[in-house]
Parts: sequence; C-alpha cells; structure tokens
Amino acid sequence: MSSNARQSLTDARRWVIKIGSAVLTDNGQGLNKASIERLAQNVIALREDGAEVIIVSSGAVAAGLARLNMTMRPSALDQLQAAAAVGQSSLVQAYEAAFAPSGYLCAQILLSHDDVRSRERYLNARATLQTLLAQGVIPIVNENDTVVTDEIRFGDNDTLAALVANLIDADLLVMLTDQAGLFNTDPRATPDAQLISEADAHDTTLDKMVSEGTALGRGGMISKLRAARLAARSGALAIIADGREPETVGALKRGAPVGTLLTTDKQPQPARKQWLASLLYPKGAVTLDDGAVRGICDLGRSLLPVGVVDVSGDFVRGDLVRCLDNRGQEIARGLCNYSAVETRKLRGRASTEIESILGFGGDEELIHRDNLITTR
Repeated sequence: MSSNARQSLTDARRWVIKIGSAVLTDNGQGLNKASIERLAQNVIALREDGAEVIIVSSGAVAAGLARLNMTMRPSALDQLQAAAAVGQSSLVQAYEAAFAPSGYLCAQILLSHDDVRSRERYLNARATLQTLLAQGVIPIVNENDTVVTDEIRFGDNDTLAALVANLIDADLLVMLTDQAGLFNTDPRATPDAQLISEADAHDTTLDKMVSEGTALGRGGMISKLRAARLAARSGALAIIADGREPETVGALKRGAPVGTLLTTDKQPQPARKQWLASLLYPKGAVTLDDGAVRGICDLGRSLLPVGVVDVSGDFVRGDLVRCLDNRGQEIARGLCNYSAVETRKLRGRASTEIESILGFGGDEELIHRDNLITTR
C-alpha cells in the first residue's frame, strides 16, 4: 500500500490537523504567532484546493499562563482551568487574525467526553461540524479544559483529534509535533535512529518502540499511535510529522515521503461502532473463556452469559465494560445489557436460565454484537 497510500494523500478531501503545544508556543511561554500564521497559510492552500479542514489545537493553557504572568505550570486543577479560560480567547483570536486576510471564518468548538458519551450529543456535535464545513468555516477544536475533570477528560489532544476524525469521517489525520515522525529508537539518544516512513497502524512491533519505558513513549508517541489506531476505525490514514517545518503540510498534500504514515487495511466500522470506540471510560470488566473470545474476535458474535467466567467493577445496564481474555488482556468492549450484580448471577449460565435466575426476562445477550467492538 506504500506508494498508493502516499499518493492517496493528494486526493484527501477532509483533513483533521492536530497541532501540539511544542509547535504553537515559544517553549511553552505564550503563543508563537508566526507558527499560527504559517499554519493558517497551509490550511488556506488546502481550502483553495478544495479540501475541508478541521484544526485540533493545543496551546490554550500555555497562552493563559503567559497572560497571567505565571512562569511555572501549576499542578492545581482550578489554576490550570483558569489559565485555559484566559488562554482560549487568546488562542482563537490568534487564529482569527491569521485567517482574516483570506476571508475565511473560524469557529471555536470546545468538547468534553460528555459530548461523545451521549449518543444524542455525539450526533449533534457531528451535525454542527458538518454544517460548519459545508459553510466553508474552519472549526478550531479543543477540549473544554475550563470545566473538564480528570475523570471525564479525553486525556490528550491526539485522542481528541482521532475522535474528531471519526466524528466527521475524515480521510486524513495529521499530527504535527516537534519530531520528524516515529523512529525505531529515540533519535535524541541514538544518532543513527531511523525514521519509519510507513507502517500499518496495527503493527504490534510499534508498541515496543513507544512503550512507557522508552524515551519515545515519554515523548508522546504512545498517544499518537493510539490515535492513529482510533482514527483507523473510520478508515482514516494518519501522519506524524514535524510541524516546525514550513513545508510539511504542502509536502503531504503532494504525496511526498514526509513524516510517518500509519495506514490501515481494515474496513471502516459502522457509525455506531465508531461512537462506541469514542467511549473512553469503562465502568467494569468481564473475563471470558476461550470460546467466547473466539466467538467475538473471529466470528463477530454477541457475548452470552455462558462465556463469562469473572466480573469486576460496579456498572449498571447500558454502561461500557471491558471484555478480557484469561490472561487479562482486553479483546473487546461494549454496552452491557445487565448490571454488575446481575451479571455475576448470570456468569457461566445459559441464556434460557436468565428469567429463572433474575426473576424477569431480558436480553439473551450480555452484550449484543451491535454494541460491541473488538480492541485487539
């Protein structure tokens, strides 16, 4: 898929471009207006060529800290949220100023995980973004840092960008950072480290390169690889590239071998499954026997109570739960038709026994296949 995949970038009609703080700020000390203006020119060129673009932008907290004359990043949540509140206006104003000469309008979109946890709000967010793109507006998306807490946050803007790519069926997710791409080892410590020009996003050998214990992992490549895999659920290609280089976006548009291209050979998942993939906070877990694991992963079946050997967590009907194999590895996740208390009573039992065990009739599946996604 190599040359064809690179060539397909020239035909990508819908781009999600995520810009990291290292690209947008002056070493974390306020916004780098020159970088924002350069990015705007790149986006304008894409728009003039007929592409639609959504920007997922970091930088609000850094901008707020600079305006508040705070030299150290605080650890207290309320202080970070205050900095984000001050910085968001500066960030959007900087984008508006950069796009104004061309006549393009910007729209600020602040999202939290609650906006995707609810199916209705998820569809509303999708409709809003679709409408803005149809109107020729450039959405500037960020997490709603002023109100979000650790329990309901996306975790990082790479994940947010991937979910936006799923949300609007993007062709391409571009993650602009301060690295040339993904290397086989840390280029800051190994002079002969090799840039990985292209790989399958689901290649398990990549996990070792970006593990928590490596410098690459600490440098944020874990979240970028995770984002690429999430974006692949809607069929989007993903690129990790150096956003400090002025010609990066233009080179990508020409199909030049810039950065690391992460491809997928999997078919795009239905919209409902993409929504399920956006739910990041499981309430519990069920451990499955080998037959249930095979049925879900290889045969696309629903999960029946008979395949469950253990239950953990405290969840209610409709909550997201993880499905684990006998080694504790997650193989799937989905919306459970029964509470944790009820699931413990049903584990290992036939679906025909549900009414006699619980005292009421219910779904024969613990998790229906329409509400189940594989994750391995």
